Amino acid sequence: RRVMGEPAKNFFCTCQPQSDPKMSWFQRTISLKPKRRGCHVVTEEVLRQVPELSSFQIGICHLFLKHTSASLSINENADPDVPKDMEDSLNRIVPEDAPYRHTDEGSDDMPAHVKSSIVGVSVSVPISNGRLNLGTWQGLYLNEHRNHAHSRQIVVTLQGQQNS
Repeated sequence: RRVMGEPAKNFFCTCQPQSDPKMSWFQRTISLKPKRRGCHVVTEEVLRQVPELSSFQIGICHLFLKHTSASLSINENADPDVPKDMEDSLNRIVPEDAPYRHTDEGSDDMPAHVKSSIVGVSVSVPISNGRLNLGTWQGLYLNEHRNHAHSRQIVVTLQGQQNS
């Protein structure tokens, strides 16, 4: 029992992992086609490049975007107004005309870095029965924060139990 004011104690568990021949890791870097500034549902584009997902019974799919002026998120994939509203909202939160010091790469660069930090560059999604276990209306978003279209790279890491 901890007394108020005392620092929390660190607890460590040294566990010996059991060997499981069905437990596997897989990793691939994929490229997304260049996209204009905005929020884009890219679920199908990602899945087409990672057919190995279907061999996993249960696990985690981690996606890491290797860039500092774009971001990854999960949001609604059904209404085409959602990506537009997301872009408009991000632009209100992080205005392009603020007095930034880092301006060497253009007026859209520093706001892109801020948006990337706020939204984030990675997401993790459960894998169930060889599929991403997203909600009914959820999709993977690439949020492109620069004015000019860029090809973006994502490191996809799968970890879990493979099908028998």
